[in-house]
Amino acid sequence: MIRPARVDDAPAIAAIWNVVIRDTALTFTNAEKTDAEIADRIAQGRTFVTAPGGTVSGFITYGQFRSGPGYAHSFEHSLYLATDARGQGIGRALLRYAERQAAAEGGHVMVAGVSSANPDGRAFHVACGYTETGVLPQIGRKFDQWFDLHLLTKHIG
Repeated sequence: MIRPARVDDAPAIAAIWNVVIRDTALTFTNAEKTDAEIADRIAQGRTFVTAPGGTVSGFITYGQFRSGPGYAHSFEHSLYLATDARGQGIGRALLRYAERQAAAEGGHVMVAGVSSANPDGRAFHVACGYTETGVLPQIGRKFDQWFDLHLLTKHIG
C-alpha cells in the first residue's frame, strides 16, 4: 500500500499539494510546487506515497527539522491526502510508516508544524501520539490574515 515515491509520481503529488497551497491556509506558502521541484525532493528520498489502483491518493515527506548537526536526529514531516482519501486511515498509515523510516535512520523526534487554520490536523496528530509542545503566534500570513503555527512532537526512537 505504501511505497517510496517515484519521479513519475511528481505530477500526482503536485496536484494534491497545490490544491492545499492554492485554496487553504494549511500551509503558509503561496508558491505552487512544480513537478521538477517534487522530482528533486523524491530523488533525495524520504518521500512516500499510497497509490491504491496505481493512483496516488496521499503522500508524506520528511527531512531534518533544522540544519546543523545538533538537529540530525530531529525530523519534520509534511503529509497531504487527496480530498476523497481522507477519513480512511491512509494518513495515519503514512505517518506511522514515515516515523518507522525516520527511527531506522536514527531519528529521535518527529515534529509536526500545524497551522491554526487546521484544527483537524492538530487533533489527528494528537490521536497519533503527538504532544503539542509550542505555539508560534501569528507567525504565518496568508489571504491577508495572520495564523499561528502549532508545534507537535513525538519521540520515535
